Amino acid sequence: MKIAIEGCAHGELEKIYETIKEIEQKENIKVDLLLCCGDFQSTRNLDDLQTMAVAKKYQDICTFYKYYSGELQAPMLTIFIGGNHEASNYLQELPYGGWVAPNIYYLGYAGVVQVNGIRLAGISGIYKSHDYLKGRFEFSPYTESTKRSVYHVRQLEVFRLKQLSGNVDIIISHDWPRGIYKHGNQESLARFKPYLREDMENGKLGSPPYENLLNILQPSYWFAAHMHCKFAALVTHMKKLNMSAGEKEKSEQAEGRSTKFLALDKCLPRRRFLQIIDIESANHTDDEVQLHFEYDLEWLTILYLTNHLTNTRDSYYYLPNEKGNTGERYNFTPTDEEMSEVLKKFENVLKIPENFCRTVEPYDPKRNFKTSQHVQPKSQINPQSLQFCDTLGIDDPLTLAMLIGGHELSHSSILDGTCESNLNDSSSIADELSSLNTSNASMVSPLKRRSVGSSSIGLNLPKPKAIESNAITKADELSSDSDDKVEQEADTHDCGITPQELPILHINSPKPPLKKFRRRNQDIYQSKTDEDENCALNT
Repeated sequence: MKIAIEGCAHGELEKIYETIKEIEQKENIKVDLLLCCGDFQSTRNLDDLQTMAVAKKYQDICTFYKYYSGELQAPMLTIFIGGNHEASNYLQELPYGGWVAPNIYYLGYAGVVQVNGIRLAGISGIYKSHDYLKGRFEFSPYTESTKRSVYHVRQLEVFRLKQLSGNVDIIISHDWPRGIYKHGNQESLARFKPYLREDMENGKLGSPPYENLLNILQPSYWFAAHMHCKFAALVTHMKKLNMSAGEKEKSEQAEGRSTKFLALDKCLPRRRFLQIIDIESANHTDDEVQLHFEYDLEWLTILYLTNHLTNTRDSYYYLPNEKGNTGERYNFTPTDEEMSEVLKKFENVLKIPENFCRTVEPYDPKRNFKTSQHVQPKSQINPQSLQFCDTLGIDDPLTLAMLIGGHELSHSSILDGTCESNLNDSSSIADELSSLNTSNASMVSPLKRRSVGSSSIGLNLPKPKAIESNAITKADELSSDSDDKVEQEADTHDCGITPQELPILHINSPKPPLKKFRRRNQDIYQSKTDEDENCALNT
């Protein structure tokens, strides 16, 4: 199976597909899959462009809108993760992943899928320590601060990926794992990117959580971007004696494995932004046209088991761990029984539905002019996310953030009949979510199910107060992130580094309550008086 890897796309989809086509004709091959490592820039129109964290002079609609509108069709399945220059309002609608255009799939904040039996994991954003321990509190319209914090990696996504067992074939990210430069030609990297030398000497280049993921999951391949250069490394994994019991066992099973790391440049002429590799796939043949694109069952189960850990607060919080003495479950690597229960929710069918829906008007060069005034759009709830969350029985963090912030939910309208699958169930869920004054206490959201069997389950929230935005006004966070400096660095050189040749743990844990919830987030919709009455009835 031939897979094309792209570094920073920066909205240049048309050029990327044209480059792949030229390679196919020259080499007489057929590329089956394209993976993009962030800065995808899925801007549908000029309103989306206002949510991107770039200076006005760098705002460019590029060519994604042509694939969103249907003017052009992606010639191959394209999967991507988010970086630090994105249409954040659009990607926030799909926190667990979904189609942003026909044949173009976003993995969400973090996600794991199977493509012809190849297990692919991805995580979006970049690491910033001041936001890592916070919840997902942002929504559009953004302030200058939240416009940047929205693409910062959070601990929950990393925590969930750590629960994976078995082999992971590929991981894609925007950021590099910290210390990865030690496993490649470090001097050559510093020579072509001099501003990185100090960070490498101080051990600050790259993401510490990704370094941890690399050592635990030990994927066969890890692809990244962000630094705008091509850099290859080969990591040989050794036995880790200081790991927890579960992580140590994973490491011992995979001792001697190696990870081939490759970072690529951005899409510009004479830059090395694309690489094609060939990976064996058990379910693939040369004559096969349609790829087998499926959810990963273990990942779905992890999402379900950790739903109660979802947090949408602008404050630090801590996840359960083995050092805690609360007796709370901290290892969510699912059992066979737990995965079987989740499989039933999807009626034993893991194929990802082709349910893309066009929900806003795409950019029209004939009708849109630079002199027109455009503002950030309000966040909308996407029908794909509604369907996914309802099927799995989990919460949409964007919905929770808006409700807790006292904002009315806005549900996307489906334009032009573009739904490619039945989404009738989603519309009924939207009607339920809009009923904010419901007082039926028998329907309890899985949110915050920390203490099953107690007299009260859910969040005890004060009545929401309407606010204009979800701003955080800390002066030190209003300044531009250091990642902006990376984008502005003069890329006059290309990193001339030749890449290396690219040729189940089940821990017994208490079974969580498995219950089908017809209406989610019920606790949030009740007034404080209703909550007090319900607590009295349950005692």
